[in-house]
Amino acid sequence: MDFNLSPEQQLIKQTVSRIAQDVLAPKAAEIDANLSFPREGLAALSDAGLMGILLPQAFGGGSADTLSFVLATEETAKGCANTALIYVTHMAAALGLLMAGTDAAKQRLLPAMAKGEKLGAFAVTEPNCGANAFALQTTTQVQGDEYVLNGAKNFITSGGDADVYLILARMAGTAGPVGLTPFVVERGAPGFSLGKKDVRLGLNGVSSCELIFQDCRIPKENIVGQEGGYFPVLAMAVAGLGVLGAAAISIGVAQAAVDASARYGAQRVVGGVPIGNWQAIQTHVSDMSAAVDAARALNYWAAFQRDNAPAGMPVLALKSKLFATEMAVDVCNRALQVHGGTGYTREMPLERYYRDARGLTLHFSPSEMLRETIGRALMNLLPG
Repeated sequence: MDFNLSPEQQLIKQTVSRIAQDVLAPKAAEIDANLSFPREGLAALSDAGLMGILLPQAFGGGSADTLSFVLATEETAKGCANTALIYVTHMAAALGLLMAGTDAAKQRLLPAMAKGEKLGAFAVTEPNCGANAFALQTTTQVQGDEYVLNGAKNFITSGGDADVYLILARMAGTAGPVGLTPFVVERGAPGFSLGKKDVRLGLNGVSSCELIFQDCRIPKENIVGQEGGYFPVLAMAVAGLGVLGAAAISIGVAQAAVDASARYGAQRVVGGVPIGNWQAIQTHVSDMSAAVDAARALNYWAAFQRDNAPAGMPVLALKSKLFATEMAVDVCNRALQVHGGTGYTREMPLERYYRDARGLTLHFSPSEMLRETIGRALMNLLPG
């Protein structure tokens, strides 16, 4: 792997950095406080051609590599973690449709998703199964030329504002992983409605809410893959992108906390001396910066592996998500300590960084499930 970014990757990083500084960061606190959806920020990403960054040019996308996506996500998160999470979820939904959607569905939806005209969401979690997809209870059955869905999803990022939902349902009469099948449900589908909107500790701008399906009718062309048996492949590809994105968001938030702490250490004067002259502050900032760099290196390597390694369980991506999300909580906690009482107030963004970082340990698989999955994968690889 060449650790030097290509000219195209450098341009993406610079472009999104400007958007984050000029458009996203000035609105981030207001979005968090008012539970607002960041339409202006998403429009800026769309105008820059980033909403279809991984999609082929045939569908209006950028045909970029995974590292470019990771770079764009990290820079977005430095300005607004809410916008970054919406962006990652959108790309995961678009990728799932690209991988296994019918030609008719792809031709109808992907160009609009690449332009940012239609926003994607990815819906798996349910009230009675959490993140354990094998236990989900939303069911579907064939009636004529349609599938009919019944059930509910909760904690769905972009749930209240998306246009295209990639949802996972179970073919009626099946159990466990057998019969799990993804479908595209579009806003306005008969029998599809929105339920309770979530008010959370952090990441309050992602329009998280419940999705309700009551005899929801969708055309057969909206199936993604085949009835049952396709889920593992699709899940590894889509979840692999999601966990890389969650890691990149965590790195962006943590880097913002490091930058804020370094500035504060240089500017905050106590007793006539900048607090950055104190060894305790220097220790905090140096440890924080080293941790962010380590997480970034793992995230970049996992992104490279996604494009160049054989298909299979994305263990490196799972490790990246586990390490980066846990790291971000610790770094933001240290940043609060550097800022003292001022950092604990809403006059500064540190408390928001901390709340957002904490939520990322739960999105796209919580840390405990990641550890279990990684451990099983590693032990299965040990010599007999």
